[in-house]
Amino acid sequence: MTLALIDYQAGNLHSVENALRAAGCVDLTVTADPEVVRRADRVVLPGVGAFGACAASLRAVPGMVEAMEERVLGQGAPFLGICVGMQLLATTGEELGVHRGLGWIDGAVRRIDPAGSDAKVPHMGWNDVVPQGDGHPLIVPGEAYFLHSYAFTGDGVVATTDHAGAVTAAVARGTVLGVQFHPEKSQRYGLALLERFLTWRP
Repeated sequence: MTLALIDYQAGNLHSVENALRAAGCVDLTVTADPEVVRRADRVVLPGVGAFGACAASLRAVPGMVEAMEERVLGQGAPFLGICVGMQLLATTGEELGVHRGLGWIDGAVRRIDPAGSDAKVPHMGWNDVVPQGDGHPLIVPGEAYFLHSYAFTGDGVVATTDHAGAVTAAVARGTVLGVQFHPEKSQRYGLALLERFLTWRP
């Protein structure tokens, strides 16, 4: 099983790589080469920073978005987006202007607007992950580490967390899964999620 961890200068690659290896991934390549993505059995897109800057950085890698779409949407390779890597799945992001996302899952990423005056933004720290609807085979109840000021609203929500109101914790469509929390910072819960992803056969 080969895994491509996409390097587009917008993710905490070292931490995510270490977590994936701790979860049992042996054949892992940190890559900005779209041909590596086209050959990979699984694809992971990390991301930290502002939505628009991350989207621009990803599109600045020649052929990368096309390779991702071919391998994941066209051929069904399992995909995991982490934090901003999950947000980029949306149609648009509204951080520092309106920016175009990948559009893999219909929705928008907007600033968190907590209903309670004591709830701070950014949403930071440990919080519950609560599966929604029919759930998802990779998402189980537990606690994960969050750090974000913007959140996804739209289709495909398979888990939420509570921050003075429901906030999207995970989205999914077909072989695509995105998580707002950081598995690499979520200790046993995050490691177990990555273990499930590495053996997931949707």
